[in-house]
Amino acid sequence: MAIVFFGTPDFAVPSLQALIEADEQIELVVTQPDRVKGRGHQLSAPPVKELALKHSLRIEQPENIRNSEFYGRLAALSPEFIIVVAYGKILPKDILDLPFRGCVNVHASLLPKFRGAAPIQWALLKGERITGVTTMLMDEGLDTGDILLKSTVDIGEDDTSAALFVKLAGLGAKTLLETIRGVRKGDVLPTPQEGEPSYAPPLKKKDGRIDWNRSAEELSFFVRGMNPWPSAVCMLGQERIKIIRAIAVIGSGVPGRIEKASGGVLLVGTSEGLLKVEEIQPEGKKVMPAAAFLAGRKLRERDEKFS
Repeated sequence: MAIVFFGTPDFAVPSLQALIEADEQIELVVTQPDRVKGRGHQLSAPPVKELALKHSLRIEQPENIRNSEFYGRLAALSPEFIIVVAYGKILPKDILDLPFRGCVNVHASLLPKFRGAAPIQWALLKGERITGVTTMLMDEGLDTGDILLKSTVDIGEDDTSAALFVKLAGLGAKTLLETIRGVRKGDVLPTPQEGEPSYAPPLKKKDGRIDWNRSAEELSFFVRGMNPWPSAVCMLGQERIKIIRAIAVIGSGVPGRIEKASGGVLLVGTSEGLLKVEEIQPEGKKVMPAAAFLAGRKLRERDEKFS
């Protein structure tokens, strides 16, 4: 039975790999066009394309999926499933209606929580303790389709969005295979989403600016959720600083004020509690422990402030 796979970034790679290893009949891989990336402005292929090329799979990279020629090529395959994992574009209804078992999406949250483009980051930003992946039958809404399977995972105290990304990508691949097999056997049936939905809009670079008037606990979640992109950013005078790793500790201080900068310990005031900065990246330099940052400069406790 033919499967068409839509996916683009690293998150989608384990799912495609799992399908390949399960000897599924992947007739076509659809991914985003190559894009110019990096300081060298070189054309770069999406990670899904790189994997597909290694396995000599047929690939298409349409700029526009809403045209009759592309639809005709899909329809000619008579797909059993269309699998969608972080493709990056909304599929039109005519494509959603093509596969006779439906379009199955792997979404990195426990729906209806965190519908949208950045569910991993928002789970951390909101201080969730548990997250997971959901497979669903796609409809025309934003992650509103009927649920097929859910798998959960604990969010560790040190998990960043990068670390959680890896966990959920692997879990998504495993859950996808279970979903496909269960649908074929009739053991996995679609059920409507239940509960109050929440949303996870895409993050922008400006969203990384730290608001020191929030609590230390909220800021610890913020730092983890913004790592690695767009990063939790603040200013020290005219210097742009990234906070890479930080934890909330008991204490009080003025929001943004450096309450301690000695003994290798950097504590910053918030609206409630203190933020202990453990890793930091000054502008134009590498990530370093707070102790190394403090060793290279003299900061005036209870005088200087991050803004």
